[in-house]
Amino acid sequence: MTLDLAAYAAERGVKYFMISFTDLFGGQRAKLVPAQAIADMQADGAGFAGFATWLDMTPAHPDMLAVPDPSSVIQLPWKPEVAWVASNCVMEGEDVAQAPRNVLRRLVDEAAEMGLHVKTGVEAEFFLLTADGEQISDEYDTAAKPCYDQQAVMRRYDVVREICDYMLELGWGPYQNDHEDANGQFEMNWEFDDVLKTADKHSFFKFMTKSVAEKHGLRATFMPKPVEGLTGNGCHVHVSVWDAPGSAASVNAFAGEGDGPTGELGLSAPGKHFLGGIMSHASALAAITNPTVNSYKRINAPRTMSGATWAPNTVTWTGNNRTHMVRVPGPGRFELRLPDGAANPYLLQAVIIAAGLDGIRNEADPGKRYDIDMYAEGHKVRGAPKLPLNMLDALRAYDRDKGLKAAMGEEFSAAFLKLKNQEWNDFVSHFSRWEKDNTLDI
Repeated sequence: MTLDLAAYAAERGVKYFMISFTDLFGGQRAKLVPAQAIADMQADGAGFAGFATWLDMTPAHPDMLAVPDPSSVIQLPWKPEVAWVASNCVMEGEDVAQAPRNVLRRLVDEAAEMGLHVKTGVEAEFFLLTADGEQISDEYDTAAKPCYDQQAVMRRYDVVREICDYMLELGWGPYQNDHEDANGQFEMNWEFDDVLKTADKHSFFKFMTKSVAEKHGLRATFMPKPVEGLTGNGCHVHVSVWDAPGSAASVNAFAGEGDGPTGELGLSAPGKHFLGGIMSHASALAAITNPTVNSYKRINAPRTMSGATWAPNTVTWTGNNRTHMVRVPGPGRFELRLPDGAANPYLLQAVIIAAGLDGIRNEADPGKRYDIDMYAEGHKVRGAPKLPLNMLDALRAYDRDKGLKAAMGEEFSAAFLKLKNQEWNDFVSHFSRWEKDNTLDI
């Protein structure tokens, strides 16, 4: 039964709803709606001018309506009089095909028609910086190997504890928090879930983390490489596929006896082929999983101060080894280590499903398994594609991948490529300090 948002507000003392959607660039957009008006909004949606956000629209387009999905509603733990609700974008009675949450919903339905229900967990890494974003907020966080530093994590206890308390209150099942591999960097983990729920939680987590940091006079950033020389912000995704959604799931379709090197690690034939789809589309996948100019400072980074980037640069997979693009840490699931903190929470999940389903349909083989240390011996790998060197290369790879573009939706793909190529052109027309430092006297 659909939740009545007006009744929800009356029962919980909610005065306002944030009707939220995420645009193509991952920007979170919202209208603040009084509880007294939410019944009409639940039925008809809140009106937005799509052109005013990062969607491929013009000022002449009709109103885009963001229709709340009541199943996603979250009462803000730090401001209980407000509730956030994810919405689906509609125009003239039809879903907006380029809207990220709609792209994901369509692929979730496509997987369900094949009897497959994708569940994922994300590892969202972030930095805590000074309010102006210019420096690491903790002046004492200077260790060469700061990962798991207990003094450093406790100096930011108030921020980390508050966010974790809220996740506990929301029933997300958070289970660990740590100081990550870069100075000023943290990671917080919560339980995996159905892919759309994970995307909604991921979207809300970014909003919540930024809000709590601001409350403490700090700035949280998920930017892929905010500090030169330090490990960047990844957003690793753990993927498994089940026979049913939610608590009805009982059989992991990825777990079982398979053949070859994937079978040795506990991946079934569907798991092998899903992984094969990820591997075969990896270069194009990067346009979605690593969507900014800055993203390629992380996946093609030189050695960091800690000694490792913890990010891939080659399309390889392995067992329980963190130096490859895909890690199979145990039976029935794999970890995609390519995505970064800039990834759109909805498009990230959508492109994983799109590539994986294509792999299952075409019985794709993931290729050779490598168990070497890629950071020390990666030069020995022959034949494995390198990941794109920059955003333009990734966009070109995506544009060439006709199968992935079609799976993500032609209207979405055209809009995404158009706006992202405009972003690249804007970047390359920017004059940098580097140019003057290196070419002024030539």
